Amino acid sequence: MPRYEFRCRACGDTFEVNRPMTASADPATCPQGHGDTVKLLSTVAFTGRGGGSAPAAGPVSAGGGCCGGGCGCG
Repeated sequence: MPRYEFRCRACGDTFEVNRPMTASADPATCPQGHGDTVKLLSTVAFTGRGGGSAPAAGPVSAGGGCCGGGCGCG
């Protein structure tokens, strides 16, 4: 089940809530009982067992679009 991070605007506490994705936008009450909270954007870090660094990614092709061959103009 996904974990969402919230911050309370009243006391400044940051807390996490486990809930299904279908309830991700539902309001959350902080552990102190305050209801004025905001959902934070969380980052995800992946770590591996390898000893070296991953190769740099090359340019990403959008695949189509104007002048990319999709519209027939170029």
